[in-house]
Amino acid sequence: MTFIDAIGELNPWLLAALLNTGLGLVGWKLVSKLLTPAGLVHAWILGVIVWGVLGWTGYGVVLFYFLAGSAVTKVGMAEKEAAGIAEKRSGARGAENVWGSAASSTLCALATLVFPQYQPLFCLGYVSGFSTKLSDTTASEIGKAYGNRTFLITTLRPVPRGTEGAVSLEGTVAGMAASVVIALLAWAVGLISGVGVVWCVIAAFIATNLESVIGATVQSQFNWLTNEVVNGINTLIGSTAAMVMALAWTGLVGP
Repeated sequence: MTFIDAIGELNPWLLAALLNTGLGLVGWKLVSKLLTPAGLVHAWILGVIVWGVLGWTGYGVVLFYFLAGSAVTKVGMAEKEAAGIAEKRSGARGAENVWGSAASSTLCALATLVFPQYQPLFCLGYVSGFSTKLSDTTASEIGKAYGNRTFLITTLRPVPRGTEGAVSLEGTVAGMAASVVIALLAWAVGLISGVGVVWCVIAAFIATNLESVIGATVQSQFNWLTNEVVNGINTLIGSTAAMVMALAWTGLVGP
């Protein structure tokens, strides 16, 4: 038994803190470019919670989301910044971005402690939240970088790239592909079932398009409806939709 194994058996939360800190230090050069100082602290908290509750499988999913989402945000960054449609801080995530993306999945993870008998269902909600957010991020960033034609989702009227509520074929396809990849990863590590992959992809598609509807209609009417709040709504819809579909499918949600 190694020293780390011994610590893990005595206190899994201590192990989570040590490993999360260690990974942050090892990848500091990269992490410091992708997260603000506040974002780093909150990402550390998120990582400890996820590892402490779901172990390496859950942590692997959120780590993949973070790296893939950050990478796709950097695609065509120079052109997007020149056009004024790039993410602020060149895509570096702050605390608000961390929880806007991860709040619903974190609640699902914590729910497995309170309702262990429903762990497969809440694991599905956990994965679907990140599948939804990666789909949304990919669709938006690829659409802004490579969308030949972008349309307002509510009217299908052509609009400039980066318009709130705009969609493109390129972005939509890329977003669906991203949701498939992260859901397959979760299935491969045993976090969700094969049919759970289907629910994640469908839920991500529904939630991402509903977010575009929110952006095209009511977001500009309320100051409190920031992009981060809309992201939280988006992922909540994704998590909930996947769990509802799974329940409707006679509860086939286990690994």
